[in-house]
Amino acid sequence: MPEVLPTGKNIHALDPQAIPTAAAVQSAKVVVDRLLARQTAENNNQWPETIAMVLWGTDNIKTYGESLAQVLWLVGARPLPDSLGRVNKVELIPLEELGRPRIDVVVNCSGVFRDLFINQMALIDRAIKMAAEADEPLELNFIRKHALQQASELGIDLRQAATRVFTNASGSYAANVNLAVENSSWEQESELQDMYLSRKSFAFSADSPGTMQQARELFETALKTVDVTFQNLDSSEISLTDVSHYFDSDPTKLVAALRGDGKQPKAYIADTTTANAQVRTLSETVRLDSRTKLLNPKWYEGMLAHGYEGVREISKRLVNTMGWSATAGAVDNWVYEEANATFILDEQMRQRLLNTNPHSFRKMVSTFLELHGRGYWETSEANLELLRQLYQEVEDKIEGVELEHHHHHH
Repeated sequence: MPEVLPTGKNIHALDPQAIPTAAAVQSAKVVVDRLLARQTAENNNQWPETIAMVLWGTDNIKTYGESLAQVLWLVGARPLPDSLGRVNKVELIPLEELGRPRIDVVVNCSGVFRDLFINQMALIDRAIKMAAEADEPLELNFIRKHALQQASELGIDLRQAATRVFTNASGSYAANVNLAVENSSWEQESELQDMYLSRKSFAFSADSPGTMQQARELFETALKTVDVTFQNLDSSEISLTDVSHYFDSDPTKLVAALRGDGKQPKAYIADTTTANAQVRTLSETVRLDSRTKLLNPKWYEGMLAHGYEGVREISKRLVNTMGWSATAGAVDNWVYEEANATFILDEQMRQRLLNTNPHSFRKMVSTFLELHGRGYWETSEANLELLRQLYQEVEDKIEGVELEHHHHHH
């Protein structure tokens, strides 16, 4: 699903060439410095060598280029606006001024970002290639360190090895991991990872900006060095489990599979929607989100007040939560236990859901069974027995209604 554009904002009122703005650059520094401080504190004072980041088109519009500025600050580059405020150039910040190593960044741009911000993709690509070509000590320039490794490993030149801006093929959006999760049409997590790799591995180069070339091998070698995965929440209204596009673009378990040392990267989310930007781990964010929405009586009662559609929303949120187990292993067992207690063990609630929207209730029951089947939720045999029994009951009810319907019409 392509992202939703912010309502009431005229995209054309924003000059894409004036992105990132000076204010966005300032905010970006705050978030990146917090992210790095948090990651080094949790990692024996080691700097992360590579961060995998997602860039959203809508987010970039609302924040006037904050996510783009985050990438440049990680790399240790600054945008250079001309007299009209247009940004077409970047320069490297000297290491002494930066005061830390240049962090390598693997950037995945959403299809919407690719459509709207080709100029910005070029800025990132140029900044990263400048860093790769800078004659600096490798322990202070992870971009150069990795690009040199890749160049020799893949037998390509340094500039090509420093390809770090990836997106979908022209006209294509999403990794489709979300569709697979929504339809339960997958066996192994490796299938989801393969979809991601094949759909999101189109490389952008400022040297030939017109075409996106599939460069899966380069994409994989770049992802192999990732220690941290990172996304920005793009609005205060839309949280991680509201929509499926956040987990669809998350490469956390994919990186673990590619790394070869079994190490799962740390996943972080920045919430820049409040005045005081927060950087939390992905698990913390999912926890917070579950408490605010799925497990919050105010939220689900509000949904139930909407009847049929509301039950569908509850079911959809449960599926989106499962998405975070599938792509990142980011959901605590208690989240599923409490959801089961709220919607399944409570007999009165169960009846309401069943009577209001039997199809969505069936989807909830099958999602709980699927969660257990995939190893994402450990629970008692009694809970599973009840779920299997309920599944049968809902099936019978739906068939009964459809049969009755059938008789009335013939």
